Amino acid sequence: QVRLVESGGALVQAGDSLRLSCLASGTTISDYAMGWFRQAPQSEREFVASTNLFGGSKLYADSVKGRFTIYKDNAKSTVILQMNNLNPEDTATYYCARGATRWNTRDKSDYPYWGQGTQVTVSS
Repeated sequence: QVRLVESGGALVQAGDSLRLSCLASGTTISDYAMGWFRQAPQSEREFVASTNLFGGSKLYADSVKGRFTIYKDNAKSTVILQMNNLNPEDTATYYCARGATRWNTRDKSDYPYWGQGTQVTVSS
């Protein structure tokens, strides 16, 4: 069965950087799109970033473009979200997701497999 386990969340200050990791098992991430989403308290889960199976096509939410980078390490079955210049609005639980196909999108309904999430808190 597909299992996604996120790690790397922490309490940091505004302007700091964090690197989130998603370790996948029971699947070959090189065959699928992978994405990161986040959910703040009392808010809908929202798209953050996604990459296609080759890593050549990447999509970002406008709010994180230029600050966050998604990439896949297929050999380690890991998807990374590098987050720089964090601000308090980035505070949320971050979820890794595997797509149903090789093509990456911004729509969470296109991602049938999800991790349990990792908490990121940014203080001002």
